[in-house]
Amino acid sequence: MQERIAFCLFTGLLVLGLLLGVAGCSARGGELLPKKERLRVATTTSLYDTGLWGYLEPMFEEKYGVEVDVLYAGTGIALEYGRRGDVDVITVHSKAREEAFVSEGYGVERVPFAYNYFLIVGPDSDPAGIKGMSPEGAFAKLQGTGSEAFVSRGDDSGTHGKEKAIWESAGFDYEDVRKAGDWYIEAGRGMGPTLLMASEKQAYTLADMGTFLAYKGKIDLVPIVDKGSALLNVYSAIACNPDKNSKVNHEMANNMVNFLTSPEIQELLGDYGTEEYGMSLFAPCAGAEPSS
Repeated sequence: MQERIAFCLFTGLLVLGLLLGVAGCSARGGELLPKKERLRVATTTSLYDTGLWGYLEPMFEEKYGVEVDVLYAGTGIALEYGRRGDVDVITVHSKAREEAFVSEGYGVERVPFAYNYFLIVGPDSDPAGIKGMSPEGAFAKLQGTGSEAFVSRGDDSGTHGKEKAIWESAGFDYEDVRKAGDWYIEAGRGMGPTLLMASEKQAYTLADMGTFLAYKGKIDLVPIVDKGSALLNVYSAIACNPDKNSKVNHEMANNMVNFLTSPEIQELLGDYGTEEYGMSLFAPCAGAEPSS
């Protein structure tokens, strides 16, 4: 009996040891696997919904031997991740807030790497009659009409920030607009779901060109207003400041900034989407602020 108990204990310990060996050792003769370095990236929903990060992430991981964790959210949330030290680098599109992030010491430098344009999209019939107008004129007419639905991101994203800036340029207080009537709808969601909602309601919305093209086959909306300096949409990368948060992987964050602005990736950005959509979703700008 004692021998059987001893044998069972020995067998159990042997199995446990084998399991731990499989979990903790590589196939190279029991050598312990090193813990892989990680890079945490906070990005906008527009860069994620277009599939760009799914395209770039494996290239960066292979080049630098690192695991990349991509967190996608609106620009406001992405910047908050950076302030808390939850990420190492952010890629967003709201210049004023990016500059504030850097001036407050949370980011090292704002480095533009790509741009496209915002569009005011809506039903092909254009019931509000805003086609060909300036962005500010179009918003003013939508507010004055008060009968054609407009779906706002309403999520403190870069797109939402741009919408608020256009309302202000058009001479309206945003808080008054959002309470002006049932025609103004706040989605509180990312760009893709907002486009789907606007399509379902046959409403107008402000969208970045990249996500609009990526969702074009899923929605019944067309570009109505696509001209105007207010529609310029610049994406920047900012390495988070290790002096603010010691857990920031500053070296790898800098590698990501350099990667996004490198000639190879800039060329890929300039071609991204061309084969599928007939035009690129983004234009490269390699650290330089593009003009409208």
